[in-house]
Amino acid sequence: MSLIIAGTVRVPPENLERFRPHMLAMLAASRAEDGCIEYSYAEDVAEPGLIRVFEAWRDQTAIDAHFQTAHMAEWRSHWPSFGVSDRRLFAYETASQRSL
Repeated sequence: MSLIIAGTVRVPPENLERFRPHMLAMLAASRAEDGCIEYSYAEDVAEPGLIRVFEAWRDQTAIDAHFQTAHMAEWRSHWPSFGVSDRRLFAYETASQRSL
């Protein structure tokens, strides 16, 4: 069984360009973790500042380890100064996948 994490966070559009290097650092560090299958952010084209989050992890142990990393703590420490808000993430357990 793998885990999918999907949802959104908001960043004031005027802060997005200054926040981008922190997003890129988080992506690189997370993608390098054992058990990370996919880790991505995308800005919604209809709502500036709405960031769509998509993650895929091998299992719960991998996501638990992810939440304990130094880069996760650093990532969260930047949120207040950039106005990150309205975090809405959900975990989905998947048993299988298939191409569409």
